[in-house]
Amino acid sequence: MSEALPIRKIIHVDMDAFYASVEQMDNPELKGKPLAVGGSSNRGVVSAASYEARKFGVKSAMSGVLARRLCPELIFVKTRFDRYKEISSKIRAIFHDYTDLVEPLSLDEAYLDVTENKKGNPSASMLAEEIRARIFNEVGLTASAGISINKFIAKVASDYNKPNGQKTVNPEEVLDFLEALDIRKFYGIGKVTAEKMYQKGIFTGVDLKAKSLDFLEQNFGKSGTYYYYVVRGVHNSEVKPNRIRKSLAAERTFNENLSSEIFMLEKLEHIAEEVSRRLNKSKIAGKTVTLKIKYSDFTLQTRSKTLPYFISDKAILLETAKDLLYQEKLDNSVRLLGISLSNLNTEKKTKKEEPKVVSVQLKFEF
Repeated sequence: MSEALPIRKIIHVDMDAFYASVEQMDNPELKGKPLAVGGSSNRGVVSAASYEARKFGVKSAMSGVLARRLCPELIFVKTRFDRYKEISSKIRAIFHDYTDLVEPLSLDEAYLDVTENKKGNPSASMLAEEIRARIFNEVGLTASAGISINKFIAKVASDYNKPNGQKTVNPEEVLDFLEALDIRKFYGIGKVTAEKMYQKGIFTGVDLKAKSLDFLEQNFGKSGTYYYYVVRGVHNSEVKPNRIRKSLAAERTFNENLSSEIFMLEKLEHIAEEVSRRLNKSKIAGKTVTLKIKYSDFTLQTRSKTLPYFISDKAILLETAKDLLYQEKLDNSVRLLGISLSNLNTEKKTKKEEPKVVSVQLKFEF
C-alpha cells in the first residue's frame, strides 16, 4: 500500500509585467503603449516589457537595438529599483495578512503556503482571488496566481491565465495536468534542455513520464531525478519564509565590445570591488568563484573555481577571476563580464532524502 502524500495548499503569485506596470501606473500617459524598462542605449538590455510591447516580440533580456527594430514605436524608460522595491514591500505586507509562510522569489513573485492561514479559509482558490483583488485595490496593479498542491505546479499554473487571472490545479487533476503539459512549460527546463528532450522524443509530460529514472539520470544527470519526480506530482520543497542566499554576483555590460583580456582587467577590478562590498555588507563569504562571459554574439560562457577556504576579500576575488579569464582563449569579443561567489557560509548542509513516489490524496477541499 502506498503512502499518502501530505498535500499542501500553495499559491504562487506573479505580478503582471511588474516593472513596466509600475511605470504605466505612475505615468498614465504610458498606459496602453508599448513600453520597455531599460535598454535605451545601443548597448542596453531590456529589463521588462509591457504587454503592448510583448505583442511585437519584445521581451526581457533582449537588446534594446533588437527591441526597437521589432517595435519602432517602443518607449524606453529608465529602471527605478527603489520604486519597485517600495511597491513590492506593500504587496508582501498583503501576503503576510494571510500567512507567515511567504517565500519571495524576486520583487514581483512569491510562494504562499495557505494550508493553515490567518483567515481560517479552507479554499486556497478563494484566498488567491482575495489577495489579487487587494493588490489591485490597494496598490493599483494586477497579479496572476497559480494554486495547487506544491510549489512546482503552482508556479507553472500561475502562467496559464496571465495577465490578471489565476488557475487552480486540484489534487485529482494533478497527474492529467502534468501529462498534458508541454515540456517547455516545465519550470526548470530551459531552451537547451528542451531541445535535448525533443531529440529524445520527449515533447510533453506523458513522454517524460514514460522514461525510466535510469534513462533520465543518464541523459540529464541530477536534473533527471528532479524531472522523474515532478512529472509524477512529487515536489516536497516547503515554502521557506527565510530563503538562504546561495550566491552573490555583479556584472557589467560594456559600451564597446572588448577583444583583449588586458582591457578586461580594469572592468573585473570594479566588478570584484562591488561583489566584495556587498559580501562584507551582508557579512557572508564563499568558496566558489564563477566568471561569467557574454560574447558579442550573445553566447554565454561560465568558468568556475572552488577554493579550499571562504573568501570575501576583493583582492582574492579579483585574482581568482583573472585566473579564470586566462584559463582558456576567448571565443569572441566580449560585451559583458560578471563575477559571482557561491558555496556560501550561509548554506546548511543537510542530508537529502530520496523523494518517494506516493499516491495523491483525492478528497481535499481546495
